[in-house]
Amino acid sequence: MSTIVWMTLPYIAFTSFLLGHVWRYRTDQFGWTTRSSQLHESRLLRLGSPLFHFGMLGVFGGHVLGVLIPQSWTDAIGISHHTYHVVAVAAGSVAGFAVISGIGILLYRRFTVAAVRRATTGSDKVMYFLLAGALITGLLNTVGSNLLWGTYNYRETVSPWFRSLFTVDPQPELMVGVPWTFQAHGLFVLVLVAIWPYTRLVHMFSAPIGYLTRPYIVYRSKETNAADTRRYARAWESTGLPPSR
Repeated sequence: MSTIVWMTLPYIAFTSFLLGHVWRYRTDQFGWTTRSSQLHESRLLRLGSPLFHFGMLGVFGGHVLGVLIPQSWTDAIGISHHTYHVVAVAAGSVAGFAVISGIGILLYRRFTVAAVRRATTGSDKVMYFLLAGALITGLLNTVGSNLLWGTYNYRETVSPWFRSLFTVDPQPELMVGVPWTFQAHGLFVLVLVAIWPYTRLVHMFSAPIGYLTRPYIVYRSKETNAADTRRYARAWESTGLPPSR
């Protein structure tokens, strides 16, 4: 079972992620969008969106440092486990609470504003459920497993397991016995990665680079024919108002 969950499932998710983006780009470029609902409501969006997106940048940076960079590397440059632990908990908690607050506001907006709710698709609901699950369990790992019920060094189990998936020697056994919050977080993330290309999350890979080299758009006023001016002037005489230009 551990092989199926912690080796087979990740490779299925990664394959779906890669091939799904290729398929989506080739067949649905017009759907490669966030499907913005800003026109329906903007007050809550202005508050929730920056909290979520900037918080996600911090979360992503924390995962790069904690999961992709081996503990031996930070030890080699003189960063002790205690120092890493303090920085990870402090920065991770700030980023985690920001992103949780942001997605909470966005979910409240999506399900309480009628126009936004009507624009919500089935894939949006699944995406929000998985995203919220991944964020909540991730925050539990940062705060709970480090402050509330003891310290767990995931860099000795979860991190090596994840890095092993990109080698010829995957090690699913490392995830056996890992606290349930870390296992739940991993499962939420894997399913989210698998469905990523088929949701609005594809917009993460879009950037308006073309705007940097696009030529200027020239605007100019429309020239008015003298005869038309006289005709419109006669039409406005009965109102006493000046002719409209």
